[in-house]
Order: sequence, then C-alpha cells, then structure tokens
Amino acid sequence: MPDDGSRELFQTKLDIHDRKQFELKLEYQPSGTDDESEYFVEAMFFVPRALNVTADTWPRDSFYADLHNYVRFKTPVLSFDEVLTGDHSPLVQLEQRVTLGLLGPETEVVYDAKMLGCILRGALRRFAKGMKEQCARLTRGLEGGTEPAPPDELVRLARRSIDSTQKTLQRFRTCVAVLGEKYPLSEKTRASLRLVDEYLSLLVEQFFRRVVVQMNAMPRTSVFDELRRELMDVVIADESYRKQHGLASVIAPDTDNEEYTHRISFLKKFCMNILFLDVHRTSPRKAWEEVLFAIAAGLAMAFALGVGLFAQTRYPQVSFNFFVIAVFGYMLKDRIKEGLRRLLASYAGKFLYERNTRILDPVTHDDVGVCKEKVDYGEALDVPEAIRALRAQDDLITAAQGELPESIIRYRKKIVLESEMLPRVADGIVSGVTDIIRVNVERLLHDMDDPDYTLDYVDLEDFSVEKLRAAKAYRVDVAFRFSVDDGKHRETTVKLVRLVLDKNGIKRMSELTPSGDGVRAKVTVPSTPPQPAPRLVGVRP
Repeated sequence: MPDDGSRELFQTKLDIHDRKQFELKLEYQPSGTDDESEYFVEAMFFVPRALNVTADTWPRDSFYADLHNYVRFKTPVLSFDEVLTGDHSPLVQLEQRVTLGLLGPETEVVYDAKMLGCILRGALRRFAKGMKEQCARLTRGLEGGTEPAPPDELVRLARRSIDSTQKTLQRFRTCVAVLGEKYPLSEKTRASLRLVDEYLSLLVEQFFRRVVVQMNAMPRTSVFDELRRELMDVVIADESYRKQHGLASVIAPDTDNEEYTHRISFLKKFCMNILFLDVHRTSPRKAWEEVLFAIAAGLAMAFALGVGLFAQTRYPQVSFNFFVIAVFGYMLKDRIKEGLRRLLASYAGKFLYERNTRILDPVTHDDVGVCKEKVDYGEALDVPEAIRALRAQDDLITAAQGELPESIIRYRKKIVLESEMLPRVADGIVSGVTDIIRVNVERLLHDMDDPDYTLDYVDLEDFSVEKLRAAKAYRVDVAFRFSVDDGKHRETTVKLVRLVLDKNGIKRMSELTPSGDGVRAKVTVPSTPPQPAPRLVGVRP
C-alpha cells in the first residue's frame, strides 16, 4: 500500500568521516503516491580568501575528484522478532529453501544470506542506540543525586537482544549446514556463506562489546555486573567460534589487529554490495558547449566574410588597402569567436548540468532514477535569503560582509527517482535510496599556516615572561539547502555547519542553529583524535 506520509521523505545527516573528509548522508524515501519524486541538494562553501581557493586552484574536475559518491538502497528495517518470524525475513526465506526443497539459483541463496547480514547490522545498531539512551537516562539520575529509575527496561532490552541474536546465528548456521549437505553447491557459494557467517559473528561481537563500553558509567552492582557478564559471554562465545574455525578476525591486545580490521571492513563491503546501485555518468554539458562553440565560430566567420566582401567591393584584391582590411577582419574574427565562446559558455552554465548519472538497479538493470550535478564559482553567486539569515546570526560574518572577501563555491545536485522502478519491501512500501557524499577538504589546507605557534605570556605575580602554545585554525562555512517534491508533499530546509580546519585537517564541525540570544552550535569532532603537537620549550605544564 502507498505510504500515508507519516514517514520522513527526505532525511539528512552530517558527520565527520575522518580528518580529511566530512560526510553528508541523504536518505530519499518516495511515498509512492507519485510516479516521480524530485530531490534537490545545494551546498555552498564560503571560503576565506586567505586559503586561495578559486575556480583556478580548485577547478571543476578537481572538485568532482574530491567528491566521493555512493548510492544504494536503504537497508530494510526489521526488528529481531521480524528477522526470526517475518515472511519477508531473509532468514525465513533461506529456511524455506531447505524445508520446501526449492533451492533456486545459488546467487539467490547468497543474496538472502547477505541481506540477512545487512538487516541484522541495522537491528544491532538500533539495539546499541537504545542501550545508550537507557544508560544515559540512568546516568542522569545518578548525577542528579536522585535515586535512578530501575534498570528494568535496560535489562529486558539486553536479554531480549541476546536471545534473538543467538537464535538467529544458530538457525542460520543450521540452515547453511543442511544446504551444504543436501545440495552440490559451488565452492564460491560455500565460501560466500562462510564469509557471511563470519560477518554475523563479528557484528554480534562488535555491537555487544560497544554496549558493554557504554555501560561503563553504570554502578558496579550485581544487576549491572550480571548483565555485563551475559553480554561478554556472547562476545567470548563468538570469538571462540571463529578461533575454532581458524579465522584471524579475533582481537588480540598485544598486536595492532591489522588482520581484524581488514577482515571486518572487507566483510562489510562484501555483504552490503547487494544494496549498492550501478551508476553510469555522462557529461551532456560538454556536448552542448561544442554546439555553442560551433555557433560562435560560425558567427565570427560570418563577420570575417562580411568584412572581406566589403573590402572586395571597395578595393582591388591586390591593393594594400584590401590587404589591411582583410587582416584586420581576421583579427576581429578571432577575438569575436573567443568572446562569444566565453559568453555562451557562461550563459549555458546557468542552465546546464555538468554531470548526468543514470542510477540502475543492479539486478534488473532498470533505470531507477537520474542524478544531475553542477558546480559554480564566484562572489556574485546568488545566496538564498534563508542561508543569508542563518549566517547573519554571527556578528563576525555580518560585519565582514563587503569588507573581507571570500570565495563561494556552489555545488548543486538534482535527483529524480522513478517510484515504479523501486523495489517494494514489507507491506508494499517503496524502498528508499541512500545517497552518501564524502567531500575531501585537502585542497582547503594547502595554503594554511602551521597549526601551532607561540604567544608571549607575562605572569601577573612576578612579571616573568614565558611562552604559551597557540593554535592556528581557519573557519569555512558550508550551507545546505534541501528540497523535496513528492506529489503533494513539498518542503525546503536549510542547514549551516562550520568546519574548523588546520594544516592537519578537520578539528571539529559545528552545526549552527539560531537561538534567542544568538547562535547555538552542536559540535562534532573526528573519531580519531589528532596527534599531539610537539611540546614547546618554555611552555608551562
């Protein structure tokens, strides 16, 4: 049945991926009430002129090279109970292949196994998030000096998840063993099922270990210690399972765990590749520019021929006057041609997108949608009023307008999805599409000063002079405008983030939102902290 509109049709999330990249995650969820759903993304980079970032130093081709894009179907959302009992559960479908004797193509068996890994990962992530919220609620009660609420909900959530994950692993392994005995599966299929089994084991260990870490602030009482022990028993059991099968994906405290991180990264990509969509990119703007350049050349040639014909009617062809006019006409023809090329290219750039991307279903190879992208440069770019208002909340930005120049880079993206071409999940709901954009900011760092320098400091007690460390960082505002047009549903939202950068990369990212007394910032820092700067001589501890 079509969506009733209760679900969010366009979700956005900004985060730091690493020290050199930030990530924009977009989730398009067509309602199914219209044949086409349109999504529009606009990002504007406001770069201080001191960073020397212009159309010449960060041209379009380089900008697109620093833009990494991944498009995939949204992972179906199933609870633990639905994974175990739902008709649309890949685990249930695998078991039906065994009980009904309908194996089907081996690729479908591997597909169901991989889909189980994707769905279980989502369920475990929601479990870890729920446990984190419960722990935070209990911690607030402890810090407030009041008697915290009973941890009944936390215990129920943890034990229900332990029971469900153990049943899922056991049933999957039993199903794989029976399939291997009952059917002559190819070695590739057997290897794929073994890898999915390893991935499921690693997922359970990874998220359960994360939950135990989240419970670190909980009291060391019998209830919480017992729960910690139950969670760690699952982690230990899965580690032992992988050791028994000779797998290297086991954390070892006395090593750098390179093999562990490699395998879990590889297995994640291996299982989730069934969700990723095929993309075919073209550059229609170049073709249209060639047509416009041909028109410019024709007009310039018409002018040169006109000058030549005029000279021919006035002067003999062997005269000096005819020679001068012909040369002068050719000179003007060349300049007219170049001027018209620039004029037509600039005019076309306002309407033509530089890159077109066809989005294809990897299974049916049907067109799911199309994506169009373009990049514009210049201080004179039209900044939407909503973005201007957000930036105006900061006095530094307001006062600097017109006084301190900045470079503006605008990236625009238009996505059109065909609702009829998208697969359906449970209850006939149209499957959504996840679009992940990672932007590498390394070009912004080229002309930055060293991140550390010293300040002279005078002690107020004995007036001694010492050296203090100071950090040099730069602010780059990135404003976003998101629009959706899905049948009767139309909505536009804006968001402003501030990247704080130094020579080493991203120090933090703050989302700026207006409040009653100015700007409120929600700060995000890289998950991997930067290496500490070398200690300066004379700096007080």
